[in-house]
Amino acid sequence: MGTVAVMGATPDEIAELDREDAEEREIVRPPDLNQDTNRSATRLELFFDLAFVLFVARCADLLAKDETWVGGLTFAAVVAVGWWAWASSALYANRFDTDDAVFRLLMLVGMAAVIGMAASIDELGGAWFTLSYVLLRFVLVAGYLRAWWHVPDARPTMRPYLIGHTAGAAFWLVSLAVPGPAKYVLWGVGVAVDLLGPTLSARLEDALPLHMEHLPERFGLFVILVLGESVAAAVTGVHDGAWKGGVVVTAVFAFVATAALWWSYFDLSGGAAKRRLLEEGHDRTRQGVHDFYVYAHLPVAISLAAVAVGLEHAILHGAEDHLSAGTRGVLAAGVAGYLFSATVIQAGLSRQVRPALLWPGLGVPLALGLLLADLRPPVLLAFLAVLLVAGVATGVAQHHAGEIRTART
Repeated sequence: MGTVAVMGATPDEIAELDREDAEEREIVRPPDLNQDTNRSATRLELFFDLAFVLFVARCADLLAKDETWVGGLTFAAVVAVGWWAWASSALYANRFDTDDAVFRLLMLVGMAAVIGMAASIDELGGAWFTLSYVLLRFVLVAGYLRAWWHVPDARPTMRPYLIGHTAGAAFWLVSLAVPGPAKYVLWGVGVAVDLLGPTLSARLEDALPLHMEHLPERFGLFVILVLGESVAAAVTGVHDGAWKGGVVVTAVFAFVATAALWWSYFDLSGGAAKRRLLEEGHDRTRQGVHDFYVYAHLPVAISLAAVAVGLEHAILHGAEDHLSAGTRGVLAAGVAGYLFSATVIQAGLSRQVRPALLWPGLGVPLALGLLLADLRPPVLLAFLAVLLVAGVATGVAQHHAGEIRTART
């Protein structure tokens, strides 16, 4: 900026721009705890998320090939691994994003690791998926060690993360030498140990807070990322279904259902959760609030990814008399799972249980009963769209009546 004036800016604003410009010219900057109240997701974080778009899409392909209980459990487990890989990276960036050359290189290496995970999903038992996940753990460990050196006050907070990420990576590395089902047991133990880090850290008396404005934005972006798979499902289903009348009609209702899911999260459940974070997330006596928020989004991600698979198959077979039991089961589990997760998030964080039980809570049994019925695909999706739109209308009415308090997500 130098001395060039900015039209309409005050001297203080110009000075702040000059300060920011000077900082950006520094190629390497030591990590510091992010406290900027106006902080939002960076362009690098959005670029990083692109790798997870591919990962979720590959997970969807995994489920699409095997719509059985075994296939569903495998799909859920792999999505959980990928979700935690994303969430743990987001938690690090939430506190220590310096956007300098070192941070960018670490993020880009992590992005390459996610690409490796996505590319090797078809061969889960092979070495590439394991090594890619371990590389992502090492990237996080390197980032925390860098912050450990430069931010001594944050060391107690970082210690559980460092131990969890290192131990988790160790279990995965050991799994390379273990054949058969025992390999996957070690994976599960590794992720479970890793997941304890944030919880143990939050319980410390001198734990440093997360950035409560940035946290819901990042998790909201991941919800959009997974919802995007349902939009892509509509494109793929219509194309592969050759634009037949039943296919197109089913796709229209599938899109309406997807839009209703988006509306339900961002204006209702997610908004209610964000309000609680903003109100109490900075209170050290209530650090469990953000733990609950973070972990409750795992079933949301798994459920919405399953919805995308179910919608794609429903659209593809929209001109046929009925859907397979597997497709109806995937769609039912996905929609009901999402509605149940949204109910838990809204009721648990807003502390307004009755409105949450009315919607989305009541939608859980209704969605299960509807989607398991053997109806023609356009009819089935039409009923689903009506149910979800009616649910959104109910939630909006509750919000206007003051029964649900939200913050814009």
